Amino acid sequence: MRLEYPYRTERFGAVRIHELQRVIEIDCGTQTYDDQLGPSRIISRDTIRDIEKDLVIVVPCMNEPRRVIEGVLSGIPHDCLIVLVSNSDRSPVDRYDMEIGALEQFCRLADRAALAVHQRDPGLASSLKAAGMPELLDEEGLVHNGKGEAMLVGMALAAMTGRKYVGYIDADNYIPGAVHEYCKVYAAGLAMVNSPYRMVRISWHSKPKVRDSRLFFSRRGRSSEITNEYLNRLLAEYSGFGTEAVVTGNAGEHALSLELGLKMRMAGGFAIEPFQFVELFEQFGGVLPAPDTDVMTSGVEVLQVESRNPHFHDNKGDDHVVSMRTQALNVIYHSSICPPSLREEIMEFLSAKEPPRERVYPAVGTLAFDRLYDGITSEAETFRQVVQRLPARVRTVTPMHRAT
Repeated sequence: MRLEYPYRTERFGAVRIHELQRVIEIDCGTQTYDDQLGPSRIISRDTIRDIEKDLVIVVPCMNEPRRVIEGVLSGIPHDCLIVLVSNSDRSPVDRYDMEIGALEQFCRLADRAALAVHQRDPGLASSLKAAGMPELLDEEGLVHNGKGEAMLVGMALAAMTGRKYVGYIDADNYIPGAVHEYCKVYAAGLAMVNSPYRMVRISWHSKPKVRDSRLFFSRRGRSSEITNEYLNRLLAEYSGFGTEAVVTGNAGEHALSLELGLKMRMAGGFAIEPFQFVELFEQFGGVLPAPDTDVMTSGVEVLQVESRNPHFHDNKGDDHVVSMRTQALNVIYHSSICPPSLREEIMEFLSAKEPPRERVYPAVGTLAFDRLYDGITSEAETFRQVVQRLPARVRTVTPMHRAT
């Protein structure tokens, strides 16, 4: 893969946000020579494959058609480990059973391993509580509904696989080629960065919509424009200069090193993606006391990459857009580093006296993974480990392992 080189970087303490990079070539052939002074960077096939062997792809899923799920699975590169976290209906039709059937059939045909669990499994909830995160449970004693919660569960499972990176792909993506490109971008971006604390966020090329019986390729989402604007205003309040550095505030497709991910708190619902920027600014921006000197020394690198494939998914409606936008502004408003002037602007935009606080959970790295493993494997009835058969067809590879 060949990526455009980012020449400009916005700094916020130890956090470096690189300007938007474009994918120049999805596959640049067998080239390995990289001119460090040139306008682009080459990441070889072997380098990408090495990252993919250490990459877990989490697919949060909720009531998507089987054909769409099968397409998403088919686009994830072979060496990546798939983790499906579902919050689909169990009645009157058990859609999770359908998803497991699709996952097991795919893995059998493709000879791959995978993990899966239902978000509302009582055994999963009790395991997370025993492992030290009771905050994740609602009044029913189950894991809260919400995308952020599904992503947190996915990261916890990824941490028990021994792999180094975790990426996220939404289950409603209609284009397998886009899924494949996103994963390749994850691997290429993660390989470009020297710091162990790294993140790659996708800015999709376009989001097609049907207008007047023809496709219109919109460049920006209605929620993303607002989220990016206020995140950039937060940056500008401290730098004293206007900026447009953040272009991926609502990036559902992103990947990061587990070394970074396990140190970050996570927000619930749709607040999860914009909260990642807020969390980085609070922990490593230098405004508040730094909790981790290693991260401050090495720095956090955030790459933003524009894909080539369009982003096709089902239209969730205006209420979905408003919910995403509102939750994003809520986390910015309640950030401990948000200045009063910006809070007033957010209140005026939302026409609210006091925006509600979103759910924020402790870092996944605080979990007792040995207890979590024991609980999930013994109590979570929906938990599945789809094992991979080796070429000799004698041994199998179990994806998840107990911490020692």
